[in-house]
Amino acid sequence: MASDPLIFCAIDTADLEHACDLAKKIAPVTGGIKLGLEFFNKFGPAGIETVLKTAPEAKLFIDLKYHDIPNTVAGAVRSMCSNFEPAYLNVHASGGREMMMAAKEACGKNTKLLAVTILTSLDARAMEEVCFGSVLSESVKKLALLTQKSRLDGVVCSAHEIETLRISCGDDFALMVPGIRPAGAASGDQKRVMSPQDAVNAGASHLVIGRPITQADDPARAAREILENIR
Repeated sequence: MASDPLIFCAIDTADLEHACDLAKKIAPVTGGIKLGLEFFNKFGPAGIETVLKTAPEAKLFIDLKYHDIPNTVAGAVRSMCSNFEPAYLNVHASGGREMMMAAKEACGKNTKLLAVTILTSLDARAMEEVCFGSVLSESVKKLALLTQKSRLDGVVCSAHEIETLRISCGDDFALMVPGIRPAGAASGDQKRVMSPQDAVNAGASHLVIGRPITQADDPARAAREILENIR
């Protein structure tokens, strides 16, 4: 397989025509697009197929964050990989080792499976509310190591955990990093953010960038400028 894109642009919209338009404009620049829950719950597999017809060369990250009992998650992963061949698919690490191993076994051979550690919308206070404890970085590290032991390909993590996870998990472990905001961009609902250049310098494998590209007047130009600034 060709090398994976540095940027997966998040095209998370409930407007199919707009999603196709964005994919057509952005995919030739970034090489990668991400479709998530909002899109999938509105349009399902047929929506993914429609977008891919618009941008057939795009590498796809399907971001549905599966989290259920092992058999159910394995079935969901198997179904998705039988319909498509996404570059990346993900589950929640907090589902546990058995769930992750079942998902990996069901995953297509050309799809890399990631686990979400701690959502980038959560800060220390929110962590305590959902019973993870307040030491966010330690929780992320434990979940990443569990993911690696479960033989998954990497994790989705905040930019602020990149350096720690690179040391703990090594260079061959993929780090897919959302919460990326170029200088001057609003952080929105993301609590733990970082610039694209800083994230790459810290050791991110891939960046997930949405609104700074998709809400720009010229999305393709915005994506191109981000890539040029990184390089």
